Amino acid sequence: MTTVAVSPKFQVVIPKDIRRQLALKPGQKVDVLAVGGTIHIVPVASIGSLKGAFPGIATEVDRDDRDLP
Repeated sequence: MTTVAVSPKFQVVIPKDIRRQLALKPGQKVDVLAVGGTIHIVPVASIGSLKGAFPGIATEVDRDDRDLP
């Protein structure tokens, strides 16, 4: 565990070892959540990065042939 300080602008620096573990890149988006008195910072995965993440899943969709308004 690493302790970081909150700046006067309420900014924090994610420690280098954590950035490396999560492969964070400059400009990458993260979600920030408050859960039970703790702060969670979760990297947002791009849709492209999820390609192939679920091998064997059915991707065909039966569509209704009716004309929709």
